[in-house]
Amino acid sequence: MLLLVTDTSGKHGSVAVVHGGNAEGKNEIQLIESVPLAGGTFSAQLVPQIAGLLGNHGLNKLDIDAFIVVSGPGSFTGLRVGLAAIKALAEVLQKPIVPVSLLEVVAIAANTPGNVLSVLDAGRGEVYTGEYEVCRDIARARNEQLLPKNKFLSAAHGSVVSTPDAGLAQMARDSGLTVNVVQVGAETIARVGWRKLLAGETVSPEQLDANYIRRSDAEIFSKPAP
Repeated sequence: MLLLVTDTSGKHGSVAVVHGGNAEGKNEIQLIESVPLAGGTFSAQLVPQIAGLLGNHGLNKLDIDAFIVVSGPGSFTGLRVGLAAIKALAEVLQKPIVPVSLLEVVAIAANTPGNVLSVLDAGRGEVYTGEYEVCRDIARARNEQLLPKNKFLSAAHGSVVSTPDAGLAQMARDSGLTVNVVQVGAETIARVGWRKLLAGETVSPEQLDANYIRRSDAEIFSKPAP
């Protein structure tokens, strides 16, 4: 199966084409190519990059069998742009969508069974955290929330901290916590999405929604009508 994998949740993003299939009796994925997306220009880059990436390998949109997309948490604008593009393509092609939480990907990337706390920098002195029970390549979510940066350490009690952020990792180490610094890229996201696709954990374009966790500025600062 040909999978299109997109991540527009952060300052920078990526789009990739991946092959999923059986290899020696095991369901595995093979990264064909991944290209970066520069932050702030997702709306201008995403669709042309998808077309160019497919064209580089003699493929077109009709060859896509499923979409794997990071649904959050992260940038409001980036997620809106990325999810809107995937919704449109999936609706036209009538192909399934697999939404993936970036916190779940970070938890699985720790490669540590048991209780794992995923931590991502959310800016504004805050962090996104996800409490997971991890068994091999499956992570069961207990809670995902937004916390002040200085509060996540207490939430990590009894868990391994998994994060791609060196500064957050050092904070956790200084508090005596066990930490795994992980790299999260298109291939890691694809592996999580591929497992979900095989398990039937897909949504339709109408069902695809962003997992923002944080409220938007409009919600925070809006005043009720008199």
